[in-house]
Amino acid sequence: MDITILVSGAAGQGIQTIGDILARTTSGAGYYVFSWQDYESRIRGGSNSYWVRVSDFSANCPLVKADVFMPLDTKSREKYRPLLKEDGILVDEAETGDRVITVPFSSRAQEEFGNKLFANTVAAGALTAVLGIELEALNAVISDEFSRKGADVVSTNLSAAAAGYTLAKKRCKGICPWILPNRAQKQYLIAGNEALALGAAAAGCRFIAAYPMTPSTGIITFLAKHKDRLKIFTEQAEDEIAAINMVIGASYAGVRAMTATSGGGFALMVEGISLAGMTETPVVIVLGQRPGPATGLPTRTEQGDLLFAINAGHGEFPKLVFAPSDPHDAFQKIVRAFNLADKYQTPAILLTDQFFADSQCTFEEFALDTVANQSYLANPNDVEVYKRYRLTETGISPRLYPGQSQHLVCCDSDEHDEDGHITEDLALRNRMVEKRLKKFELLRKEIRPPEENNITDAEDVFVSWGSSRNAVFEAVNLLRVQDAKVGAIHFTELWPLPEYAFSAEKNYHIVESNATGQLGRLLRSEYGLKMTSTIARYDGLPLDHEYIMEVFG
Repeated sequence: MDITILVSGAAGQGIQTIGDILARTTSGAGYYVFSWQDYESRIRGGSNSYWVRVSDFSANCPLVKADVFMPLDTKSREKYRPLLKEDGILVDEAETGDRVITVPFSSRAQEEFGNKLFANTVAAGALTAVLGIELEALNAVISDEFSRKGADVVSTNLSAAAAGYTLAKKRCKGICPWILPNRAQKQYLIAGNEALALGAAAAGCRFIAAYPMTPSTGIITFLAKHKDRLKIFTEQAEDEIAAINMVIGASYAGVRAMTATSGGGFALMVEGISLAGMTETPVVIVLGQRPGPATGLPTRTEQGDLLFAINAGHGEFPKLVFAPSDPHDAFQKIVRAFNLADKYQTPAILLTDQFFADSQCTFEEFALDTVANQSYLANPNDVEVYKRYRLTETGISPRLYPGQSQHLVCCDSDEHDEDGHITEDLALRNRMVEKRLKKFELLRKEIRPPEENNITDAEDVFVSWGSSRNAVFEAVNLLRVQDAKVGAIHFTELWPLPEYAFSAEKNYHIVESNATGQLGRLLRSEYGLKMTSTIARYDGLPLDHEYIMEVFG
């Protein structure tokens, strides 16, 4: 069973409310759910969409053909109607036809409940009926969603949901093929930004400073909402320059710290990243990508900042660049980023994107026993004479924080000696550069190889990174059903690149959400690997398996 529901309308009509309620209802009933949004950069008007994929197997990637389509205005009906399958079902306020379920959401809400605001709940009830889900599953979500607004609001919304459910149920006979009973295994929903926030807390992060910038804002807002339970201090900085410097200061003081931004904000942070590189201060930065340059398409998705992140900062110093594939991976990956940043005293950058940040998928629980919050601070009792930048065989110096002990902790953004004091000794300058760069080769040995999918007998291999993983793997599975000898190699740990041997006997096709094939260029420069073709998407929409298969041919 694999059903895709599309809800569309203008900004301000409540399509996010309908979509969220439906996603929570179906996941609460025990089904696997994947949802994503396409929305314009405006508060009112335009044409937005919310997609919910419901299945009895884990499928964490989008489909672009809908089984059920509910438009809330004429413009959206015209724009998205071509994406409804030929045998799909239209749920509409006024339209009639063979495969149309007519439910007057707005008029029913106004007439029966005295306010059109309840139209969204009527619509959610109708969609629940179309899917053959028991009303009780929806009622549980509504009761939780509106509980903070009081018993009267909850009661009215329950009645509105029942009205929509009853209307659609009567008209579903002979049209709707689905019956989705409650399953014993309850599933929970989480978005990419939420998974990163929880992973940061699990990693021992106790401070985040950020300036709001789509699509990364959800990280600090989630942590601010749950700051007491997660024991984390949140600070909305006046700008991104302040944010990165606050984070560097917190880390210098011994606290695990992070920031989150997007391309324009990251550009402002670049000098601070160099400061962290010179002072060997561990920081974690989430860079949520969106189409650029400049403001670009601020609410759409792209993978356009890979080379920017790898090369961010003036001067030469080691850094980490990761790109989690989905919320499950993100929870683990940010813990790993914090640990490696601490171990090697270097910046760590996690590349996400709008699609990753806003999409939701189901999970049962995060395996906390698989993540370890590892501390790499030195023990002051083991240090007789403390030198913050002691020249060592590995390049990693003992790290203490101010006030921890009697030892003086000194650092400087100028080139410095082992004690952290400014130096003009050019021979020492060479040794300090070499000290910092020693860590790069050690880091490379820590980097995990890319994930392989069906490459043993593959003649054609897709190469991808970050949030495109599940779409690429689904394309591979469907193409192999058609007897195509295809496979995939997917990177989530991108810098330093891991040691990996590409077979010379295969054709490689880079799959990226950018126009220039940035990972392909990186692999060419580092491995000498030449791509056979490029499957690129840069219109602001996420990669899906149909797009990949169509371009691949």
